[in-house]
Amino acid sequence: MRILGIETSCDETAAGIVEDGRRLRANVVASQAAMHDRYGGVVPEVASRQHLEAILPVVQAALQESGYAWRDLDAIAVTAGPGLAGTLLVGVSAAKALAYAWDKPLIAVNHLEAHLYANWIDDTGSKEEPPFPLLGLIVSGGHTDLVLMEGHGRIRRLGRTRDDAAGEAFDKAARLLGLGFPGGPQIERVAADTKASLRLPRAWLGQSDDFSFSGLKTAVLHVVRGERGPPPSVPETAAAFQDAVVDVLATKAARAARREGVRGVLLSGGVAANGPLRRALAERSPAPVFVPPPILCTDNGAMVAACAAYRFEAGRAGWDLDVTPSLAVDETGVWG
Repeated sequence: MRILGIETSCDETAAGIVEDGRRLRANVVASQAAMHDRYGGVVPEVASRQHLEAILPVVQAALQESGYAWRDLDAIAVTAGPGLAGTLLVGVSAAKALAYAWDKPLIAVNHLEAHLYANWIDDTGSKEEPPFPLLGLIVSGGHTDLVLMEGHGRIRRLGRTRDDAAGEAFDKAARLLGLGFPGGPQIERVAADTKASLRLPRAWLGQSDDFSFSGLKTAVLHVVRGERGPPPSVPETAAAFQDAVVDVLATKAARAARREGVRGVLLSGGVAANGPLRRALAERSPAPVFVPPPILCTDNGAMVAACAAYRFEAGRAGWDLDVTPSLAVDETGVWG
């Protein structure tokens, strides 16, 4: 089964082709990061306009990279939520048009569930398949979710962020420190090889599986303003912030994995590309940790295609498919 996946939930216009849900055939991403850097974050209207310009060239590039013609495809999959309403509409409209013109099934995919399926993909399709039950930690610019995955299509959310997502907190902290956008790679870069004497607060929220990062962001603001004494260097503050985020994410995920008795832990989402987080989770987890390569951590079309292969019937959608910007990780929307 060869599926073309389209992803436009935020600021990456992406198309990927995956065979049998596992073998990567093409993965093309047009990033808007440089454009949004001047604003310190994603501007939805600007993002939507950029998707309109990039979507067809990106799909054409994916077909060329795979060596397939449109006739060789078995279905068109698209992220229908969650995400920015305007950007989602571009992807869904394009997917509808292609599915209609090419007479292919249209598969609607949950963006957060797709992030988990990035762990099933490799270049050969021979990568070890993660064994159920699995714990999933999804960390991105807009979401931080902890889920129990008992099988394909069987996902239960254990915890979520109560305020800022981890990736959003990275972006805001980077802005306070005068670094660029997106904040995660910038903070990791300047914090490298820096051991922080500064300790920033962690929001443990008791035994809850939920997360909270707004207080940590505020603490960085107080430090930068010198309200706790002379401000430390930017690398030291960045390292202290990164340590706090990584500590909470890895500790809570490891605790939930132990409690639920899972056979593996899936780390996914844009923040999953963070090296300290990968290492901390691998060290603390009681079960093997699966992490996609960095190129499949950030938003991409290949993960959408892989997810669609395992949700082929449940995700079948009609021409009345609409976007669901606030879709939760354990919801499929009206198409399911």
